[in-house]
Amino acid sequence: MSYVKPTELVQTVIDAGASKVMLSTRDTLVRSIMGGAVLTIAAAFAITVSVTTGSPLLGAVLFPIGFIMLYLLGYDLLTGVFVLAPLAWFDRRPGVTLGGILRNWGLVFLGNFIGAFTVAVLMAIVVTYGFSTPPNEVGEAIGHIGEGRTVGYADHGAAGMLTLFIRGVLCNWMVATGVVLAMISKDVIGKIVAMWMPIMLFFFMGFEHSIVNMFLFPSGLLLGGDFTIMDYLIWNEIPTVLGNLVGGLVFVAIPLYLTYGRPASPRRIRASKRARTVTSPAPTDAAAATAAVEPETSRV
Repeated sequence: MSYVKPTELVQTVIDAGASKVMLSTRDTLVRSIMGGAVLTIAAAFAITVSVTTGSPLLGAVLFPIGFIMLYLLGYDLLTGVFVLAPLAWFDRRPGVTLGGILRNWGLVFLGNFIGAFTVAVLMAIVVTYGFSTPPNEVGEAIGHIGEGRTVGYADHGAAGMLTLFIRGVLCNWMVATGVVLAMISKDVIGKIVAMWMPIMLFFFMGFEHSIVNMFLFPSGLLLGGDFTIMDYLIWNEIPTVLGNLVGGLVFVAIPLYLTYGRPASPRRIRASKRARTVTSPAPTDAAAATAAVEPETSRV
């Protein structure tokens, strides 16, 4: 399998970030709608596997299928552009501005929500036979997830809010790592293996992913979960988005740029040149004689 070294990888990631910021509104919305839909149908699949087999680990092992499919197709997630777009700004790519980054984030958020909410409605129809029967065991599980991850945090007050935020940070540390690792190989198998690892980890650990939650909580409300829209926004989605932003920037984008993406300073370049001069072998007598003659020759 081909392997892209980190220095080359970071430049590829920066290029990707610049292209995301420059995308048209139509393309950004289409790609983010499909990204949200593909990821959340994989979340529904993983929950179905966990409930029907009684093995949450198996559900976590299979959940990355959705993430892999959407990134192989070039679709977008908010958690991904939280890393890609700032890297292009750090690198001062022409046309990449803070306004452009915020526009990109806003469009991707909207598109992801549309895609996730669409899947939430479709899955609610599936697990209730078109709302004609109570939800099946999968539907009940989704409803309870919504309760536990809203009022469950609220019951702990400030400590619950802190826990929610940190889970959002840890989540996008892993998800953003998966986004970057999607570019660390030039063949499909290498990309799949690299992406699989961090995504499986975040899902099994129960970290908070803002896009997955765009599916879980509307689904929970549609299926009779005992929480409100304000519970969802205040005690999950907003803190999760902020945690995802911090996790992607602090633990992925900034470290990668500082160590692999930032151009060498003039002082480091001069020091490197001096080191090469000191360690280079002394010229032979013949080489010295040739060097002495060359200036005269050049003036003829």
